[in-house]
Amino acid sequence: MTSTLQPAHVTWEAEKRPGRWLALSVLVLAVLLVAVDATVLGLATPYISKDLKPTGTQLLWIGDVYSFVIAGLLVSMGSLGDRIGRKRILLGGATAFGAISVLNAYATTPELMILARALLGVAGATLMPATLALIRNLFHDPRERSLAVGIWGATASAGTAVGPITGGFLLGHFWWGSVFLINLPVMAVLVLVGVRLLPESRNPSPGPWDLAGVVLSLVGMIALVYAVKEAATHGFTGATLAAGLLGAVALWGFVHRQLTLPTPLLDMRLFRNRGFSGAVLADLLTVLGLSGLVFFLSQYLQLVQGRRPFEAGLAELPAAVGAVAAGLVAGRAARRFSVRAVVSGGLAAVGLALAVLTTLSRSTGYPVLGAALLVVGVGAGFSFTVTADVILSGVPKEEAGAASAVSETAYELGAALGIALLGSIVTAAYRGFTGPAGTPEEAHESLGAAVETATTLPAPTSEALLGAARESFVHGLHLASGAGAAVLLATAAGAWFLLKGQKLEGPHGDQGLSGGSWRREPTMPGQGG
Repeated sequence: MTSTLQPAHVTWEAEKRPGRWLALSVLVLAVLLVAVDATVLGLATPYISKDLKPTGTQLLWIGDVYSFVIAGLLVSMGSLGDRIGRKRILLGGATAFGAISVLNAYATTPELMILARALLGVAGATLMPATLALIRNLFHDPRERSLAVGIWGATASAGTAVGPITGGFLLGHFWWGSVFLINLPVMAVLVLVGVRLLPESRNPSPGPWDLAGVVLSLVGMIALVYAVKEAATHGFTGATLAAGLLGAVALWGFVHRQLTLPTPLLDMRLFRNRGFSGAVLADLLTVLGLSGLVFFLSQYLQLVQGRRPFEAGLAELPAAVGAVAAGLVAGRAARRFSVRAVVSGGLAAVGLALAVLTTLSRSTGYPVLGAALLVVGVGAGFSFTVTADVILSGVPKEEAGAASAVSETAYELGAALGIALLGSIVTAAYRGFTGPAGTPEEAHESLGAAVETATTLPAPTSEALLGAARESFVHGLHLASGAGAAVLLATAAGAWFLLKGQKLEGPHGDQGLSGGSWRREPTMPGQGG
């Protein structure tokens, strides 16, 4: 492909695609689909525990196998979308996502549920990179793109509110599988409308798809995260060390291969840029610090404080409200102040809010919890929106899918590691409780199992068991919140240095990653998508 250097502001007005805002409405439906699915699982966990009776380890696998698989495939799927077309892979992935949701809804054993979640991860890996890549290709004006990214992020945050509230209503009236079936109408609207509104875009000179790189990426991610999870749960065993070594070798092979291929799945040279690497690292560590809390908060609200599912969903609403509000103004704030001030300030706020949650007890009033969740939402909304904009601004639009996948991989890998590490902290702390004489062993597997077991015991024994189990669970939540707070505050400090001098694109293309107002534009209209 031949290229010429042109001032970016000369071409932006000509490249404003008609119908781009309507197309954005379709893309945010895909984001909503993924966000709702992620949040309703946490709400449904007590019911899944009661019905399928998973062990504590199986319950963690149900929670994080989706993230394991999606983290391993995001880069590959983002690159595949760059090659075969982002619209095609988005609509195909959405169709598969809806179909596999049915399998999740009707799973009858823990093993089948884990498999269904893994397959959903394969479908989910196609959605998020495609949405961000299409935004990068739909919106060439930096300020419009910042607003579009803000709407994209706000929708993801809104999904975290819609999921629990809708899921809480469904759980109050139907069986737990219904929370997965709500994906079907969203998927149907997305596909039917997206066929008409979404433009196709792809890399005009993609080169062959590197299947060996796909395998190395998938094996490396899954093996490494599995090793971390097992080490956190059972300590360092021979199998754990072998899995960790396999993952490290596979990822080294992936990186080495990408550096030597003329058309790699992922251009590793992107990481030489301090701003790009800082944004990716901030996303990974932020989600890691938050994920343990997110996974166990619904259980705290329902099984410790005794809230009904719908009430628990409403209780989590402040986080989504804060994230939506912050996401919509994050781009403007980053231009007025600075990228590092907004990102670091947001992360520090989240860290302090998590520190407050270490004071939770079984009787903590809602104002304390609601205020902390609001601060978490505002801080995360500012940080995630600005880092996504930084990552998108720093790559040619032909590589938008692969770069978006890096951002999403950091998010999903952070979620998998967070659930594995912080979730294992909660589980280990919980299992150590001392119950009354006659407490069945299965009560130590999970709080949901203890609540279910208590219904079969005499009243005094039942009350003593529930009291000990709940106190132990809250203690584990304190440890996870404290660890999350430390991670977020350290990440805030790191982001302050890594994002120094970083700027979002201004009205004439000036921004930190490219270092000036000149951008490479294809000589033939539409080559970049």
